[in-house]
Amino acid sequence: MKTWGLTRSWRTVFVSLVICSIFSVNGDYCKVNLCHNGGTCVTGIGEDPFICICAEGFAGDTCNATEKGPCNPNPCKNDGTCEVISNARRGDVFNEYVCKCQPGFEGAHCHINVNDCANQPCKNGGLCRDLDGDYTCHCPSPYVGKQCQLRCTSLLGMEEGGIIESQISASSVHSGILGLQHWGPELARLNNQGLVNAWSSAPQDKNPWIEVNMQKKMRLTGIITQGASRMGTAEFVKAFKVASSFDGKSYTVYRADGQRRDKVFVGNTDNDGAKTNMFDPPIVAQYIRIIPVVCRKACTLRMELVGCELNVHSSTIGCTDPLGMKSRLISDVQLTASSSFSTWGIDAFTWYPFYARLDKQGKTNAWAAANNNRSEWLQLDLEKPKRITGIITQGAKDFGVVQFVSAFKIAYSDDGQSWSIVKDQVTRTDKIFQGNIDNNTHKKNLFEPPFFARFVRFLPWEWHERITVRMELLGCDD
Repeated sequence: MKTWGLTRSWRTVFVSLVICSIFSVNGDYCKVNLCHNGGTCVTGIGEDPFICICAEGFAGDTCNATEKGPCNPNPCKNDGTCEVISNARRGDVFNEYVCKCQPGFEGAHCHINVNDCANQPCKNGGLCRDLDGDYTCHCPSPYVGKQCQLRCTSLLGMEEGGIIESQISASSVHSGILGLQHWGPELARLNNQGLVNAWSSAPQDKNPWIEVNMQKKMRLTGIITQGASRMGTAEFVKAFKVASSFDGKSYTVYRADGQRRDKVFVGNTDNDGAKTNMFDPPIVAQYIRIIPVVCRKACTLRMELVGCELNVHSSTIGCTDPLGMKSRLISDVQLTASSSFSTWGIDAFTWYPFYARLDKQGKTNAWAAANNNRSEWLQLDLEKPKRITGIITQGAKDFGVVQFVSAFKIAYSDDGQSWSIVKDQVTRTDKIFQGNIDNNTHKKNLFEPPFFARFVRFLPWEWHERITVRMELLGCDD
């Protein structure tokens, strides 16, 4: 409640009138006064469990802060900057401050989220989604980038030899003419020439496949297939499935968005024509496996893979977008934790993992662990692998008590089961990142080099009072 400019006596009368008007509607005194410094605790007002009517000279949710002017505490939302002015009126409300808003917000208190999709920032048919102070583009394959401005359509090296023989394997190999002709997987290169110029599975192989190990995680947006001729007979794959893996052990068969059945791609109709199939959405994986479903005469294949590298930048430049904690692009169900602390054991004051959003406001506005030990963690499921380049952390207050994590580690995983911890590039030991020094200041840490993962865990290492954090992850899709 701001009453700047009122005299002491008039202010006392004004606060008393406010309290009386509240109680005349639907308020009630708290059974236990949760307000500090002589504040009056009231329940039944709005959505909050209680509100505090503060005595003169005090402010904050629980009257735990000393008023130092109209900008303390900061009345501006969404990281707006409060500037003190004098003797100014805005409409019929007296104010001694003005809010300077961050890009993407407007209004007297920077509380209005501007529609960042209004200028149609997404290129090439990308679908724009407005966020809090930002936007995200859902790009149709093969486009990538913040605004879908980049094409991910490089030929990845089957035809030209950039993918070497040791990277290509198969379930079986056909050996013809008394074993003198070896139709091995290393021959499965688009437009390969010669008498023996493709991969062909053994006749007795009932579940054939050919696989390429890209040696690192790549974005695959398509495949070009081709058959071959053996002893004058056309052989080719008429239909096939595609499976992918991060580790070469656990595979996922490709499905189109919203589909419950495996996608069956239409292959070739002759031995020499090239057929292109695009993946929409793209496949992000290290291992790509082609699984013939219907073959003519034999499962014989030449091919090229289409896509691009994920780590296209040598540093974090161009890939430091907020990934959705503050904007809520990351939903509540994507956030889990080892435990959650409840103030006084009250459910309404439980510090759940989905409260761990940068700059979140309210009386419970962060994740806090039930126990103060190094086995606690906060986990984010990004739902698909993304390039992670940094993190911003922030502490919080619990009824006036400043709490924050002062040092932490970061772990990441592709499957949520097997975890790796970010290492120090010099010592090769677990990297311990410097955390916060107070309850509200942002602390940014960048990951050099970045890593690529679906799951990220925040691992507290040192803390003040209690393990408590608000955060934002930085990175990009590609």
